[in-house]
Amino acid sequence: MRPILITGFEPFGNSTLNPSGEIVKSLDSADVVTAILPVVFGQASSRLKELIELHKPSAVICLGQAEGRKEITPERIAINLDDARIADNAGVTLTASPIIENAPDGYFSTLPIQEIIAALKEREIPASISLSAGTFVCNHIFFHLQDYLKGVNVPSGFIHVPLMDEQSNEFPGLPTMPIATMVEAIEVVIDLLKQDPQAS
Repeated sequence: MRPILITGFEPFGNSTLNPSGEIVKSLDSADVVTAILPVVFGQASSRLKELIELHKPSAVICLGQAEGRKEITPERIAINLDDARIADNAGVTLTASPIIENAPDGYFSTLPIQEIIAALKEREIPASISLSAGTFVCNHIFFHLQDYLKGVNVPSGFIHVPLMDEQSNEFPGLPTMPIATMVEAIEVVIDLLKQDPQAS
């Protein structure tokens, strides 16, 4: 079986941690390959495409941090817009810019997001579908991913995760989730995708 590719991000802004990166560090499966992407617009999408070409994965899940959320949130749609309120880790701020010229306005996730939510709730892990991946680097790579794999029978998409408990001092008053719960959630998604006839 071809592996499932799962990516997270390095810390960004003033953070010292990024739960998406910590999750991929914790995953241990022969059926999974992982990578931590830079929080830099063009570099992140280029690296993601290199990983897809290298590993020929059966499915691709990109993870990112969403401060303020309290659930695991698979994203339904990526939009063709870079419109950041902060600079990326290379100091670049993109505003009101299409991600890919002449591409569609949006692409839907091809992950089985309804089944993912049901499986997570069965394990009593808080989860819901999100309709906005934002307009920063998370949405940027989500859009590139869906464009790159359009017409290809490889389930792909983006999942946002909450802050981890260890970030509570950096983000006072915002909800957090134990990293062990987030790792368990992604392991549930991996198991679900292994059962998907598309991801084989």
